[in-house]
Amino acid sequence: MRIHYLTHVPFEKLGTMEPWLRQRGHAIGATRLYHGEPLPDPDQLDALIVMGGPMSADDEGRYPWMAEEKRLIERCIGADKKVLGVCLGAQLIARVLGARVRRNPEPEIGWFPVQSTEAGRDTALGALFNNPAPVLHWHGDTFAIPDGARHLARSWGCENQAFLYGEQVLGLQFHLELTADNVRALCQECAGELKPGPWMQTENEMLADPTLFAASQRRMGEVLETFLEGAQITRD
Repeated sequence: MRIHYLTHVPFEKLGTMEPWLRQRGHAIGATRLYHGEPLPDPDQLDALIVMGGPMSADDEGRYPWMAEEKRLIERCIGADKKVLGVCLGAQLIARVLGARVRRNPEPEIGWFPVQSTEAGRDTALGALFNNPAPVLHWHGDTFAIPDGARHLARSWGCENQAFLYGEQVLGLQFHLELTADNVRALCQECAGELKPGPWMQTENEMLADPTLFAASQRRMGEVLETFLEGAQITRD
């Protein structure tokens, strides 16, 4: 499978997705939007992964490449490609599908559980979150669930954590892909976001338990296997 990912800043990378994809022989391409690299044509890929970033999903005024990025996402959805968005990436997909993106009532940064919704339990992807184990969050904005999409998961700090549109489009607000090194980079580059709040952890708290990263990596693999390779995601 030809996988292409879009990255908005140097410190938002594939993380644990990359070794999983390479071990299975998938070809990986990338567009570093912050370097002005050209976007691919949908015919050149089988799946598009849209990564996170500190900007807003409606920041075309500051980042002119974002308008073309949204057009690529729209074209890939129309061409029935697999499209996976993480954090900002999920928000961009939601905007392309006509849903609103706004500030979450409180920023959510740190390890907090997500849990599948009733609608999510009826999908193979949503069922992966029946066990509300902690996942890593880093976001201030949140997306509305697009019309026609299934609301897969929620957390105490953010109602809309994941959605599935058809069988081909998945948005995740949280970060299963982050390694400890990725978190250190985020804490350095986005230190101003680490302010006291009800859903906020410090850098030391986020890095304290290595087993959380190991569990997150396993769940990332389960999500990729189900979404990219699963024969049927929704259940009759």
